[in-house]
Amino acid sequence: MAQAAGQGAAGAPSTARSTDPSKPLSFFVTSEGPGKGADLGGLAGADAHCQKLAAAVGAGGKTWRAYLSAQAADGQPAVNARDRIGKGPWFNTRGVQIARDVAHLHGDTVEAAQLGNNLSRTTALTEKNEPVKGAGDKPNEHDILTGSTPDGRAFADAADRTCKNYTTSAAEGSAQLGHFDRTGGGNTSWNSAHPSRGCGQQNLVSTGGAGLLYCFAAN
Repeated sequence: MAQAAGQGAAGAPSTARSTDPSKPLSFFVTSEGPGKGADLGGLAGADAHCQKLAAAVGAGGKTWRAYLSAQAADGQPAVNARDRIGKGPWFNTRGVQIARDVAHLHGDTVEAAQLGNNLSRTTALTEKNEPVKGAGDKPNEHDILTGSTPDGRAFADAADRTCKNYTTSAAEGSAQLGHFDRTGGGNTSWNSAHPSRGCGQQNLVSTGGAGLLYCFAAN
C-alpha cells in the first residue's frame, strides 16, 4: 500500500522535502539573518532576504514577505504583518500546513483560537528543511523578529517596538520578538513574546535569538 503523503515509515511524519504540488512551500523560518541585528534594510530589505533564501531552494517564483509590522513614523502609516502575507494556506518544506488563513494563524475567532495554528518547534523549519535551534539547544535561537502584537498588528504606542522599523543595529532600542518553539520567557506566543534588549546582532544573540524572520509566500 502506498504511504500517505507526508508520512514516512510506520506512519511517522516524513522529514523529506514535500513534492506535493497541492502543498507548495509557502512558509519558513530564515536559516540565517542578514547579520546586522535588527537592521534589515527596512521592510523591503527583509522581504528581499526572504526572497533570496527562497530562490536558493527553488521557491523564488513566489512573492515572499517577511512577517514584520512597521510603526507609523516620518509621515508614513503603520504596516501590519498580518496584512502583508497573503491569504494562505501556508505549508512548510515538508508539506505540513502551518495555518489555513490569516484568522487561523492569529486565532481571530474563538473557534480559531481554540483550534490554534500549527506553528511549533517541529513545524517551524527553515527553507533548507532543517529545524531551528530552540530553548534547550546551544545556542538558543528561538527569538524571531516580528515587531508585532499577538494579533499581528503594529504597536500603536510611542515606544519603539521595531528598532526604528528595522533600520538600526544600535545597542539601544528594541524590537518585539516571538518564540517559534512556544517556550520560555513567561510568554509562549509565536509572534509577540517579549521585546529585545537592543538592536545589534549581539543584543539579539544575548536574549536568545539570531536575527531570524518568519517568511510567508503572499501568493
